[in-house]
Amino acid sequence: MQFQLEVQGGAGAQARRTITIDAASEADAIRAALRQGWRVLAIAGATTASSEPASGGLLRGRAQPFPLLQFSQELLALLEAGLNLSEALATLHSKEVKAGAKATLGDIRRALSQGQSFSETLAAYPAIFPELYVSTVHAAERSGNLPEALARYVAYQLQFDAIRKKLISAAIYPVMLLAVGTLVTLFLLGYVVPKFSAVYESSGRDIPWMSQMLLGFGRSLAAHPWLCAGVLAAVVAGAVACAANAAIRAQVVLYLLRLPVLAARAAEFRLARFYRALSLLLHAGIPLSKALAMVSGMLMPAQQRQLAEVRRAVGEGLPFSTALDQHGLATPVAQSLLKVGENTGRLSDMLERSARFHDEEFARWVDWASRLLEPMLMTVIGVVIGGVVVLMYMPIFELAGSLS
Repeated sequence: MQFQLEVQGGAGAQARRTITIDAASEADAIRAALRQGWRVLAIAGATTASSEPASGGLLRGRAQPFPLLQFSQELLALLEAGLNLSEALATLHSKEVKAGAKATLGDIRRALSQGQSFSETLAAYPAIFPELYVSTVHAAERSGNLPEALARYVAYQLQFDAIRKKLISAAIYPVMLLAVGTLVTLFLLGYVVPKFSAVYESSGRDIPWMSQMLLGFGRSLAAHPWLCAGVLAAVVAGAVACAANAAIRAQVVLYLLRLPVLAARAAEFRLARFYRALSLLLHAGIPLSKALAMVSGMLMPAQQRQLAEVRRAVGEGLPFSTALDQHGLATPVAQSLLKVGENTGRLSDMLERSARFHDEEFARWVDWASRLLEPMLMTVIGVVIGGVVVLMYMPIFELAGSLS
C-alpha cells in the first residue's frame, strides 16, 4: 500500500512537500518518514490495488458511530512513532473519510488549539468518550504517559469485544437452527398436510383424533396463506426492530440474565468487567475511592448497592479485599488474589489477573453451553418435525394394519 504524506524538513526546514511511501500501515509509513528525517504533518491519502473509492462511497452514504477503539489504536501508533498529540490528531483528521468522525476530530483539534486539555476536550463528548476513557486520559496527562494509558484502554476494550464476539458467534448457530426448523415445520403444515387431508377425506375412513387436529390446523393455514405470511413477516419485522432498538435490546438481555441458569454467570461476567475497569483506573493513578465511584455503572442495580457499602467500608478503614468479600463482590479467586495485591502493593495487577481468570472461565462456559444447546435444539426440532410426519401417516398405518 502506498501512502502520501505531507511532510516538512530536509534542506528547506520550512518547506512543505508531499512524499509517497510504500508501507503495510499508516504507522509504518510514518515511522519510515521519521527515519528519513521528515516531520510528518498529515497523511494526504492511500492507494491500493483494490477499488477502494467505490466502497468508501457506499460507507459514506450512511451515518456511522465514532470508532473509538480504532481511534485509540491509531492515536497510540502515531504517538509511539514519535508524533506529539497535535500532530497525531492532525494526521488522523486528514485521513478520516467519515463525515461525522472527521467533524468530531476537527472540533477536538480546535479545542486543543484554544488551550483546552485533551481530557477536557474529550469530556465535552460524553456520548462518544465514556467517563472511564476521559478519566484515564486525564490521569495520563498528569503523569505524562498518554501512550501507556491508551495501550491499557485498548487492551481492556479488545478483551471485552472478544468476549462479546464469542457470545454472538455462539448464538448464531442455534438461531439458524430455530429459523430453519420453523420454516420446515410451517412448510409441512401449510403445504404437505393439506394434500394428505384431501386424500383422507376422499377415502371416507375414520381418522385418529390427533391426526384430525393436525389436518384441521393444516387446512386453516392453507385457507389463509396471505394472513399467515403477514403474521410471519410481522413477527420477523418485530424481532428485527427489537434487535435494532438499544433500549428494548437491553431490557430483553436483562430479562434473560435474570434466568436462574444465566444469573450467576452474568454476575460473574460483570464482576470481571468491574475488576478490569478498576485495574485500568488504578494503573492510571486514580485513587481507589474515586475509581470505585466511576465503575459502579458496570454492575447490576443490586451489585451497585453492594458497591456503595464497599465504598463506605473502605472509607472507614476496612481493607478493600475484605470489604468486597463481606458484601458479595469478590469471588474466591479474586479474594485470594486481591489479598496478595494489597500485601505486595500490586492491587491493580491482581485485579487484572482476576478479570483475566474469570474471562477465561466464562469463555469455557460459553463453549460448553453452545455445544450442549446445539444438540438439544436439534433434538427438539427433530421431535416436532417427526411428530408432524408421524401424525400425517398414522391413518395409513392403521389402514395397513386392518388389511393385514
